[in-house]
Amino acid sequence: MKADDYTNAIHIGRKIERIRRLRGMTQTDLGNLLGITKQAVSKMEQTEKLEDEKLKQVATALGVTEDGLKKFTEENVLYYTNNFYESCHVNASNIGPITTVENLNHFSMDQAVKLFEELLKIEREKFEKEKGKGEE
Repeated sequence: MKADDYTNAIHIGRKIERIRRLRGMTQTDLGNLLGITKQAVSKMEQTEKLEDEKLKQVATALGVTEDGLKKFTEENVLYYTNNFYESCHVNASNIGPITTVENLNHFSMDQAVKLFEELLKIEREKFEKEKGKGEE
């Protein structure tokens, strides 16, 4: 494995774990999508760097772009949540030491809309699944 096989530097495993949890997935769910075990997912989430090819596979399984996975921060999630859900009283001032919220915008509007639509689709599928269980 060459050093230039990695372009993700800041603990990518933690980012994978946070996105997985935000998507409502278990380690088993992600493992099934990647064709690996729950234990392998756990180990991957503890890894600081991943090869770019593996990173692409993980991003696809999580339903996000590779760039979105690399640049993921919880501050971005809160920033977009605040902007998309203005009426739900989420306030960027209560999320910690952020000095300039406008500098958190690392994603294009198209990327944000795509992620939001994917998250909405997942929630609709969960709802339909639960609805179907109730009718049985």
